[in-house]
Amino acid sequence: MATLTRAQASALTNDEILRYSRHLIMPEVGMAGQQKLKAARVLCIGAGGLGSPLALYLAAAGVGTLGLVDFDVVDYTNLQRQIIHTTGDVGRPKLDSAAEKLTGINPFINVRKFETRLTSANALDFFRDFDIIADGTDNFPTRYLVNDACVLSGTPNVYASIFRFEGQASVFATENGPCYRCLYPEPPPPGLVPSCAEGGVLGILPGLLGVIQATEVIKLILGTGDPLIGRLLLVDALGMRFRELRLRKNADCPVCGATPTIRELIDYNEFCGIRGEEAPITTTVPEIQPVELKARLDAADDIFILDVREPHEYQICNIGGHLIPLGDLPARMNELDSSREIVAHCRSGVRSAKAVTLLRQAGFGKVKNLAGGILAWSDKVDPTLPKY
Repeated sequence: MATLTRAQASALTNDEILRYSRHLIMPEVGMAGQQKLKAARVLCIGAGGLGSPLALYLAAAGVGTLGLVDFDVVDYTNLQRQIIHTTGDVGRPKLDSAAEKLTGINPFINVRKFETRLTSANALDFFRDFDIIADGTDNFPTRYLVNDACVLSGTPNVYASIFRFEGQASVFATENGPCYRCLYPEPPPPGLVPSCAEGGVLGILPGLLGVIQATEVIKLILGTGDPLIGRLLLVDALGMRFRELRLRKNADCPVCGATPTIRELIDYNEFCGIRGEEAPITTTVPEIQPVELKARLDAADDIFILDVREPHEYQICNIGGHLIPLGDLPARMNELDSSREIVAHCRSGVRSAKAVTLLRQAGFGKVKNLAGGILAWSDKVDPTLPKY
């Protein structure tokens, strides 16, 4: 039996013509453009904040094959921004939840699910089956992995990132354009840039950036307009300002330059240092477990509780103690008694581990970190304490 070519398979049915009629009457799209969309294959890395609006609009637009890479499950904290998931999806794999919504919007598309972590071992195999990669990840190791795999496979990388009220977007790894490494040759030092779980993000912001990504993907498929190649779009949602920086291809870039030194995918955790939400939290400072701390407090042991979160976090929930935000700690150590036993804590234990290191370097010998922070306290000691 003869196999249909992608062009033949992209012919539109009467139902599809009706569905996409508002595209078809646009001369920039028309029948030919909609057939290009139907024949296109786009891989979305992540089904979270950016991936939600991105995938929803690509599905509605009629992109024929949508791939989704994700290995996480839906959590209550996702629902403030990951609009593809609902309250009833909490606990479900994000891929199952997302695929259900996408095919509900458009039953004419093909959704391919890859329930796995993107790694150096599988990225190139995935990317070779797709025309465009849309990077919706939230950590540096995966961003560099996506970039390098796009360059090595010759696949455009439609990129966006978000943090608090700010975001950025661009199109990397095209034939003549720069790549992510041209903009950021080296990752920031481990721990310098907090994850969204530590620093927060305005729920609407990934909607703005995800829609920009979807727009760029569609422009690349149609071959129309002026894509964000060689341009970095900066979005300030708080001031509602959009700025643009011009980017150039770096001739000395180790992956896309004239004489590349990276010819295969590397260990990106090692390159970046393990960080972000995907990294296990490990510390080398002395720790105390929540249950042990609770027992000692109940026994009226003389323990000073130091909360190194921000004041707005303290208002969400607290276990008492003295509030000194981590950034203020070097200037406010005089408020602490070095002879007393001190237990520092934060939301998850990362910032308080840094506080313990600072204090021990300053001569505080009886300071420990509350393992797992206030989240672990809620899990193991006081379930009535809200999580955030």
